[in-house]
Amino acid sequence: MNAYHQYSSIQRNAPVRAAPAPKISDDVLEEIQEAFTLFDTNKDGYIDYFELKVAMRALGFDLKKDEVLKILSRHGDDGGSKISTEGFVNVMSDMISKRDPLEEYKKAFKLIDENGTGGITVANLRRIARELGENIADDEIQAMIEEFDLDNDGSSKCI
Repeated sequence: MNAYHQYSSIQRNAPVRAAPAPKISDDVLEEIQEAFTLFDTNKDGYIDYFELKVAMRALGFDLKKDEVLKILSRHGDDGGSKISTEGFVNVMSDMISKRDPLEEYKKAFKLIDENGTGGITVANLRRIARELGENIADDEIQAMIEEFDLDNDGSSKCI
C-alpha cells in the first residue's frame, strides 16, 4: 500500500478543512513550507498540479497522476486546480506523519548501498560525502563503518 492510499483510506470521510495538521516537528513543518514556497513560482500562495507533484516528490512522495489529482480534488481550491499553503501543509503533514520509519531507513540504506551488496562500505560513504560536498577524512569514514560493523566484514548492514 503506498503512502497516498494509506492516507486517502484514513481521511476519506474526514472534514478536510476543519482537521488540524497532525503533530509533526518544527523542522519537518519548515521543510514542508519551504517546499511549497520553492514551487509556488508566481508567489500567489497556491500551487497547481505540476508544482504539487514536484513539491511532493521533493518531500519523498512520488505519486501517480491520478493520486495527485485526487488530492487536488479533495483538498484544492478553484475547482481542484490548485492547492493553498494551508492545504498543502495539512496534506503533507498527514502523509509524513504516517510514514513507517523502518521503511524510510531501508530506502535510505538502498540509496547508499549503490551496489546492492547489503552493506555500506567506506567507498559508499566516501561517495555520499563527496556528493554532499563534505570533506571527511578516510579515517573518520572508517571509524563510522567500524562503529556499526557488527560482524567485522568491513561494512554496516541494514537493520
